[in-house]
This record gives sequence, structure tokens and C-alpha cells, in this order.
Amino acid sequence: MRSSKWVSVIAAGALTFGVAACGSNNDNKSSSSGSSSSTTAASSGAKSGKIALLLPESKTARYESQDRPNFERKLKEICPDCQEIYSNADQDASKQQQQAEAALTQGAKVLVLDPVDAASAAAIVTRAAQSKVPVISYDRLISNSKVAYYISYDNAKVGKLQATSLVDKLKKDGKTSGPLVMINGAPTDNNAKLFKEGAHSVLDKSGFKIAKEYDTPDWSPDKAQSEMEQAITALGKTGFVGVYSANDGNAGGIVAAMKSNGVDPTKIPITGQDAELAGVQRIVAGQQYMTVYKAIKPEAEIAATLAVDLLQGKKPDASSINVQTPNGSAGQIPSVIFDPVAVTVDNIQSTIVKDGFWKASEICTGQYAAGCKAAGIQ
Repeated sequence: MRSSKWVSVIAAGALTFGVAACGSNNDNKSSSSGSSSSTTAASSGAKSGKIALLLPESKTARYESQDRPNFERKLKEICPDCQEIYSNADQDASKQQQQAEAALTQGAKVLVLDPVDAASAAAIVTRAAQSKVPVISYDRLISNSKVAYYISYDNAKVGKLQATSLVDKLKKDGKTSGPLVMINGAPTDNNAKLFKEGAHSVLDKSGFKIAKEYDTPDWSPDKAQSEMEQAITALGKTGFVGVYSANDGNAGGIVAAMKSNGVDPTKIPITGQDAELAGVQRIVAGQQYMTVYKAIKPEAEIAATLAVDLLQGKKPDASSINVQTPNGSAGQIPSVIFDPVAVTVDNIQSTIVKDGFWKASEICTGQYAAGCKAAGIQ
């Protein structure tokens, strides 16, 4: 998958779609259980209607703290009379299909869908097409489906960044070989498949051996914790030199398993993804080596803008679509693909804090204050 540099893509997206550059992501955060369905109304716009945002789960913190509020803010900004129908599927594919059907029944004219299950969500696209309702595949690609647009990150590159960071850290610490534990994401998530493929493309020729590997159902941190406990039992407390974790939620479970089994997480590098607040704080504390930062704000904003364009019968400037993504029998899907960024303690300030993704005051609380000071996070 071809994509331009992360910063330039975001800048191009902002120019093309009129994305507002001001304000912090933290001004847009909302509190939600993540399991409810709601309809949010707004006020103006030459042409308005109902747009459904269907998110997959809430165990990964980004969806309720970043994706949803940024999408809603942008939607209200560009189409104040539009109504948002919001649902979170709680990692239940059947529930998501019911939510999509409910949204169509309520009169949704566009679906922005982040699928729980990339394959079964194709039925939602088929059902929406029967009502002449376009679907935007958001963050995860809906397999073999003729969606209107696909918006995401270079997900194979995410896995490569994680694996390269892990290998480089181990070599910096004087290790050139040794056993690794690999804890991947949900097997039903197409992105997890791409993360895994990207990581293997690096790890399989690194000189390090993957001693234990797991796919984590539902991206559930408690299941990742159980998987790590199994690995420790099988390999021993000193039987592995590093851990590949597909995201920060899994990393939290991995660290919990290590601590409960007497393994010091500050001595073994662990990867992550999503720049969750807890993950960034673990990096500051030395209990997680890195995360992959994805600037979710422009991703959510472009999704809202494309949804309004579809609602109003407009086509975006062709230059805003930076790649065509092959999607099996559905052919090529016009896509907006952003580049991810690897973040360690050394560049939290110049990426996450600089962008306002998290404020230093949010990261550097209590026990993390000293680590922040040492890292120059302010």
C-alpha cells in the first residue's frame, strides 16, 4: 500500500477537506459507556440528513476518547443541521449488524462503519446498497465490499514500525538473538492481519525467534494477560527477551501478567499502538518501550467530511484520495491513507504533546512526573 509521508498527508487532507487546524483533541473528548446507541442532532447546512457512525468496541480507548468526539465535532461544524446516529457494537458483529439495520430504519443516508468483523460486515454494505445508502469503511477495511471510501493508516507499516523498534532496542541493549513472545490483535480484524504481516516481515529475518505467538480475541486486554501468563509458564520468567504487542490495550494486559509473575517489565521491551494515555504513561515509567502514534483527529474529520459530501451528492477533489486500495472481488477502493509514527520516550514531546493528542498535564500525573521531567515532557 503506497502512502505519502504522515505530515504531508495530513496537511494535504486538511487543505482539501477544509479541516480545522486549531484546537486540541482533548477539547473534544466525551464520556460514554461505549455500549449505547444515541442520536445527536445539530443546526444549518444547505442540505442535511442523518449520518450513522458505527464503531466496533470500547475496550480500545481511542474510539470513545478520540474517534467519536472528533467525528461529531467536525460533523456539527460543516453540517449543523445533520443528525448523527451513533452506535458502539461492543465487539459483537451480530450487534453491529442490528445497529446498522436500525440506523437504516431511522433514515440514515450514509453509514460510516468501522467493522467488528471485516468479512461479515460485507452483509451490512449489501443491505445498505439496497437502500441506496453509501458506506465509508472507517479505519478497518470491510472485505470484498464495494464501499464508497476507505480511510485508515498504512497498517502493514504499523507492524513494521513495531517490530523494527523492538529489534533495534534489543540490539542496542546488546542482544542479537533470543526468544520473543508475539501477541497479536483480533483475528476478525483485517487491520490486525496487516499489523501481524508487517511485523513478521521484520521479525522473521531479525535473528530473533518467535517462541510463543497468540491472536487475541476481541482485542481484549484480559485475554492478552492470560496469553502472556501462558507464555511465561511455558518459557519461564527468563525465557524471553522481548514482547511484540499489537496495541497498547494488549500491552497493559502483558505488563500486568509480567508483574504478577515476578517479571520486571522495565527489563524487557514491549511494543504497542494507539498512543493510549495509559500506554504513554507506561512508556514514561519504562514499563513499555514504544507505541505507534496515529493522529486520529484528521482521520475522523475526513470521515465526517466525506460523509457529508456523499450526503450532499458532492465528489471530493481527486487529489484528496491518495491511494486506491485493492479489496478482492470489489476491485479498487478510493482511499485516504495516513502514515503512522513510532514513538518512544524520546519523542513523546515532539509528537503526541506537540499535536495536542495528550497534554503534558494529562500524562505527567503523580508517579509519572519524574519520568516526564527526565524526558523533557512539558
